[in-house]
Amino acid sequence: MELRYLRYFVAVAQTQHFTRAAEMLGMSQPPLSQQIRRLEQEVGTPLFHRLTRGVELTDAGEAFYEDACQILALSDAALEKAKGIARGINGKLYLGVTSSNAFHIRIFAVLRQFQHDYPQVMLHQKEDNMATLMQELDEGLIDVAFVRLPCENSKIFNLKLIDEEPMLIALHRSHPLADEAELALSELCDTPLVIFPQMVAPGLYELIYNACLRAGIDMSHPQQASQFSSSLSMVSAGFGFAIVPQSMSCFSHPLVTFHRIKGEVLKTDVALAWRKFERSPAVKRFIDNF
Repeated sequence: MELRYLRYFVAVAQTQHFTRAAEMLGMSQPPLSQQIRRLEQEVGTPLFHRLTRGVELTDAGEAFYEDACQILALSDAALEKAKGIARGINGKLYLGVTSSNAFHIRIFAVLRQFQHDYPQVMLHQKEDNMATLMQELDEGLIDVAFVRLPCENSKIFNLKLIDEEPMLIALHRSHPLADEAELALSELCDTPLVIFPQMVAPGLYELIYNACLRAGIDMSHPQQASQFSSSLSMVSAGFGFAIVPQSMSCFSHPLVTFHRIKGEVLKTDVALAWRKFERSPAVKRFIDNF
């Protein structure tokens, strides 16, 4: 059964008149009457009572009308959904955020605006370490990832820089230097460093590790945190000091203070990563928002 038969039928049912239905459909009345006859032959029963001044639905026509409307609605919705996916305004988008970016205001502001502008694109977000996100991006399990540079694995992806962030020192409020606005790393030689495992973000780990070595800090037995975010929790518990991106200073804890690094310039880039030769319209539209 062709969808056009259903559209003809619904038009006649709604107007209760062949001539008015034909005008609404932009066709002449005789061909419309013929098409309805063919539809009734296919169904095997009359769908309309022909009256002097119009038509009315038979009992079979009433039942057929309800289903015809649903079928046409589903057909129109499927068509619009396919068109929307092709234009990148419909579908699903799987994105990853490193734990060190979980506090970055601009990332989530853009996510919120994108969701507002394209409500038919369903965003699926997950937070994980950089190594895991890079692997999942490579395997196609996620579509885009917000990462921290330097990151060796990022070289196989397209990258779009979003922000350049200075790194800060996080100290326990009871530390003798907690009232200083700016500190040199060398002033913390007697304080243990709290750092995430190298496998979590190898490039960023090397940046922090080497800076501490140059400052004369003992790196033989640093305190290890599972993630950037947990390093702040360890600082608040008195394990030592941590070096974190500036955006993490929004972490409000009465026992943690943040300080600029004197002399040593430590910065990290926030970037959006996606696969090379990406063909998804939704991914391309998302990237264009940054």
